[in-house]
Amino acid sequence: MTKIITFIVLLVVSAVTAQGNFEKGMQEALQTWKTGNSKEAIAKFERMASAEKQNILPNYYLTLINTLEAFSSKDKKEMKVLIERAQMAQDKMNSVLPDDPEVLVLQAMIHTAWIMYDPMVNGRQLSGVVLNIYKMAEDIAPNNPRVVLNKAEFEIGMAQYLGHNTKAMCAKITKSIELFANFKPETSFHPNWGLDRAEKALQKCK
Repeated sequence: MTKIITFIVLLVVSAVTAQGNFEKGMQEALQTWKTGNSKEAIAKFERMASAEKQNILPNYYLTLINTLEAFSSKDKKEMKVLIERAQMAQDKMNSVLPDDPEVLVLQAMIHTAWIMYDPMVNGRQLSGVVLNIYKMAEDIAPNNPRVVLNKAEFEIGMAQYLGHNTKAMCAKITKSIELFANFKPETSFHPNWGLDRAEKALQKCK
């Protein structure tokens, strides 16, 4: 009986220690990213992702950081590498939580990055795919601010390209800002980004 109790105690201690290490690692990686050191943050998240295969959060941030870096890259070769790295992390999330709205948003963002990479070819092939993904995410979580914001931003980009009015999409940007005010992430490590982006997008809206 004593051996069984000791074994259970050791299991509990091990689980608590592992959780503590995960939280510490997430805090360090996120702080590194916030200070502007994306490469080091990516390295930290990669180590965590290899150790926490069923927890999507490290891969979530790997996907997000690589995709955002791809959006801002002016080098085609670098952009392609960043998008491919983002998709590798995305694929791991897709295998665990394919219907999660936050995961769907990132997949749509990756496709958008490919459209930016080659608008003439990928725009025709992927625009409908992106809209379908955002529609899926919206059906699952209509009050998720990132779903509303990203879908509206993509629709605004398409409307501007086609010379259409963007007033209705701008109203969705306003709605996303309202949703951000009431959004509560599951933990401090879960997605909670986008408010500053929504506010900047609203300023550009016409």
